[in-house]
This record gives sequence, structure tokens and C-alpha cells, in this order.
Amino acid sequence: MSTQPKNSEDLFPEENPYAWSPASSSSIEEFVSKYKPSMVQNDGTKPWIWVRGKDDQDARHSIEEVVAIAEASELLQKATERVEEIKNDNTIPIRSNKKTGVKSKKEVREQVQSEAAEKLKGISKKYGIVCGKWLIFAPPEKVDVIWASIAKSLVSGPLAGTAALAAKVATSPEYVTPGYQHVICVYLPDVYDKSAVTEVMQVLLRRHGVNLSGVKSDLYTLIGLDSKHLSGIPSTVWKNTMILPDSEIKRLKEEFFSEITAAKTVEKPSDGKEIAPRKPALKKRKIESDDPFASDDDNGIKLQRMSGNREETEKRECGSSWKNQIDSTSKTEKSRTKKRKAST
Repeated sequence: MSTQPKNSEDLFPEENPYAWSPASSSSIEEFVSKYKPSMVQNDGTKPWIWVRGKDDQDARHSIEEVVAIAEASELLQKATERVEEIKNDNTIPIRSNKKTGVKSKKEVREQVQSEAAEKLKGISKKYGIVCGKWLIFAPPEKVDVIWASIAKSLVSGPLAGTAALAAKVATSPEYVTPGYQHVICVYLPDVYDKSAVTEVMQVLLRRHGVNLSGVKSDLYTLIGLDSKHLSGIPSTVWKNTMILPDSEIKRLKEEFFSEITAAKTVEKPSDGKEIAPRKPALKKRKIESDDPFASDDDNGIKLQRMSGNREETEKRECGSSWKNQIDSTSKTEKSRTKKRKAST
């Protein structure tokens, strides 16, 4: 009997054209350029594009994993049944009573869920099934850029210096529904190692500016525990704010986007020479108006009128000058004619 779990989506697929590792013949740049998640459609055979940063073998295909899955699945089933019992138990009040110490349905249910999550953690550690991933969501119009950045970072960038092992991104479905987003997973060797989880989180925020959705254990995936599970057990072992406060998350992302904006102010052509930012266009002086409430348009109209009046004045002056010259010439001719007549 095979000891490998069936339908596991967290196992790196060896000898798959949509999976890159340091042993691959192509460079990581060539790989991400050739296989873009927005362009690769899942026909049932290629749901993921993978990149493995470190060439270490993932030793999870063992009998311990099979036993862990069986034990965790049984625990999940019992927790689900208990949550359903609480829901239908009319002896448990909807509201708690501080005076008597009676807990509400919500409080009793959350206690069961919390205890189950702690027991699942114990099973993971007992059998060494502690791998997991940071979950990231990206819209179709941005997924290619985000994925390429994370993939290259994992191989030879900031993520390469962390505990992150591998990453994968969902390809495009045959029929895209409104609001669809690609999920990206960045894998960790131990999701319960808070310092390692924090380090990867800080890099993802500060160097990639991504939207994180918590850390999920691979064991949770193997037993089918997701956000819609009837047990109501949280589907992630870490929520963002359990690792870093909101203010720190916001600060790291703002630093990333500020850096991107600053980089765009100086353009760099292919030869590497910097092009100085364009100088702002010189502002034309406004024509001062006697009317302090006049708008720029009013001043423009006044300028046109002044210009038109000046032209009219010049025409009148020019015409008057020519008329005076003609009149003078005419008078001179008349005088000469009279003199000739008198002499004859």
C-alpha cells in the first residue's frame, strides 16, 4: 500500500514543465517570463505553477504523515459533531450570564474550536508534519508581476535569505468569475516557528507589498480544513495581527510603495544612463487686471480687446497721416495751377 497521501496539493511536482527548481535547465527569469499565471489556463492538469528556492528534498512522504492525517481527521470529525451538538442544545443559552458563570453557545463553541486547534498542533509536532504556507491573493491584472517578483526573490532575492522553501501560484480557471483572485502560497518548513514566520512576513510586506491572508498548516489542507468547514475551526494557525500589529503591517507596505514611487521619478534607459526629471514648464505671466475679482478668462478677453483697440488706433492714425499728405499735395497742385493761369 502506498504511504503517500492522495490528492495532496502541497507536494512539489518533480519533472513537471510548470515547476522550476535550481536543477532546471532554464533560468528563473526565463521560466517566469514563459509561464505566466494569467496566461496559463487550468485544463485539469496544470492547476499550479511552482518554484522551489532551495534544492532540498521535502521528506514528508512517510508513514508518519499517513498516521498523522488519520489521527487529525478523526479529531476534526469529533470537533465538528460537538459543534453541531452545541448548536442544537437548548440547555445552553444564547447569552452568557456573568453572575452564574454560565457560558453562551458562542463561548462554548469557541472553546471547543480552540481546544481542537491546539490538539491539531500537537499532532503536527508529534509526527513532524509542521510544514505550511503564507497565503497571498492577487487579482488577475497584477498576478504576473507579483508572482515574478516573489519567484525571483525566493531564488536569489530577499526571500532566499529566509526560511521560505518554495512557492506556487494558481493558474487561470477556464471560466473566470467576478472578483476572482489567484492564490499564491509561500512555503515554510515549520509554521509553528514564530520567528521564522515573522521574518518571511516582513520580507513579503516590505519588499513585495503583498496582501497576506494568514498562515495555513499543510496538515489542515490534507484533512480538508478550510474557512468553510462545518467545525468552524480557524483554517489558519496564524492570522496577520497575531504576528505583527496593524500599524507595523501598514508601515512596511507604505515603505515598499514609497520606494516604488521614488524609483519612478528617475527614468533609466537601456544604456543605464539616468535621465534627469523634466523641468516644469515655465508659467506665463498673467495680465494684471484692474478688477480684483476678474478671472483669467476675463483678463484674456481684456487683453484681446486691448490688442484690438491698439490695432484700430494704429489704422486710424495711419489713415489720417495718408489723408493729410494727400490733402497737402492737392493744395500745392491747385496753387501752381492758379499761378500759371495768372501768368498767361
